[in-house]
Amino acid sequence: MIRHDYSRVDSKRRANLSHKKKQFAKAEFQEQTYEHRLNFYVLPPTAEITLEEFEQWAIDRLKVLSELEACTFRNKGPEETAEYMKSILEKYLPMRSGTSKGQHLHEERKKDHYSHFILRLAFSATEDLRRRFSRLETMLFQLRFKDDDHIERQKFVRSLNLEWEEVQEAEKRELKEKLLAAAGGGMRNREEQEWFKVDWERVPLLVEQRRVFLKRGKAYVPQREQMSLVVAEFTKTLDEALELTSRALPRLDEDDRLAPILAHLSQSFTAPDAAYSSSDANIDGLSTLTANSIDTLSQNFPLCMRNLHTTLRENSHLKHFGRLQYTLFLKGIGLSLDECIIFWRRSFKLMTDDKFTKEYRYNIRHSYGDVGGDSNRRGRGYTPYSCQKLLTEPLPGPGQTHGCPYRTFTPDNLISVLQRVGVNERDVLKTVREDVGKQRYHVACNRVFEWSHKREIKKVKDDGSWNATDLDTIVHPNTYFKRSWLLKHLGEGNAGIVNGGSGDTMEE
Repeated sequence: MIRHDYSRVDSKRRANLSHKKKQFAKAEFQEQTYEHRLNFYVLPPTAEITLEEFEQWAIDRLKVLSELEACTFRNKGPEETAEYMKSILEKYLPMRSGTSKGQHLHEERKKDHYSHFILRLAFSATEDLRRRFSRLETMLFQLRFKDDDHIERQKFVRSLNLEWEEVQEAEKRELKEKLLAAAGGGMRNREEQEWFKVDWERVPLLVEQRRVFLKRGKAYVPQREQMSLVVAEFTKTLDEALELTSRALPRLDEDDRLAPILAHLSQSFTAPDAAYSSSDANIDGLSTLTANSIDTLSQNFPLCMRNLHTTLRENSHLKHFGRLQYTLFLKGIGLSLDECIIFWRRSFKLMTDDKFTKEYRYNIRHSYGDVGGDSNRRGRGYTPYSCQKLLTEPLPGPGQTHGCPYRTFTPDNLISVLQRVGVNERDVLKTVREDVGKQRYHVACNRVFEWSHKREIKKVKDDGSWNATDLDTIVHPNTYFKRSWLLKHLGEGNAGIVNGGSGDTMEE
């Protein structure tokens, strides 16, 4: 027998109200209105959304949070982070001010509301996930608070009804010198400055920075530090809500369709997932690829694919999972099936044609969707692996070279490999080692990319030829190649491949 917990709320049950009270009852599941751009996410959403919206909204928000986390890993300052995140937010999670009166205002705020609660479900399972989610949501709230319209922001703060005690004029006169000293110089109308009095434990950051006056357990906070008070309250509210969610998770009767989505989202905190699209293979100026081009193009490969290519050249062979990973990558950058077969046949120099045809040719065709069962009938085959897939797969065994080198190599071996491919700056190698030690593998890879292309990145930033979203965090090996090739061949058209690659001959 399953024990029934009658204290639980059944979401499918309606309260049985007296007929005398029904006319005064509020609708239990009604569409919420969003009066403010900012949100403390106290009330959970209750309206229905589609399964596609459930997943896509969560993925978009996760992309935003991941970019915020990447900014902290790269030591970007507050102003630099705010500037960098503008285009990211506009692309994935736009939130226009109420003064814009746009027709999509409600839909934007609804998406923001629902996506927060979806990720709250996904990231409440462990303390580490809760801590990271709270920190990044606080950063997102702080960005929006700074960017919000002043009048709307004040209305939102008043709507919170926070327990702040306003310092009265008599007390301000009594503590005038001490309050002005705490406020620091350079303030306008310092005598008319409004002050709030709160428990000092609610503003530990301001206490640490000595930006408030302390007396009898109370912190006297000037109005200009209002954001710190609101942000601290937001974090406190969210931490408490996450703790309650974590306790309720084992008892939640979730739809079976949602469980794999939530599990996938929690895994994506390692590295955001990135679906491959045909646009990743379409590079303006890159001529038709041939088997002869791969050696030259490998200079623009990410370390995972460059390692596979080097191993293949040294051993004239790769094991199954390495072949599959590399084949799908080559397919993703635009190498045709026929040329891919030629590439592998020439690379496997130590075997006969008959052995290659019997043991390897079919698998290459299967990857391209040329043969196979239901998954390949439409002729698309498998898609190239994303960073998330490489980072969540089981570690390779002896003699295998697939996966992400930042994860699979020992730190010393990784540094040696990076030095062999030209990464020789001591500070970069030191930071990469720290990233790997903290399991921030895709961040380490992005750090190497930024160092290797620092001149080109500075150029496109200075002349504005690339949008900010064109330089966001790389989470797919094929994106790494495309961006690297375009940066290294700025303004060259297809000269980079025609002059250097198509005419090359493979080693025999």
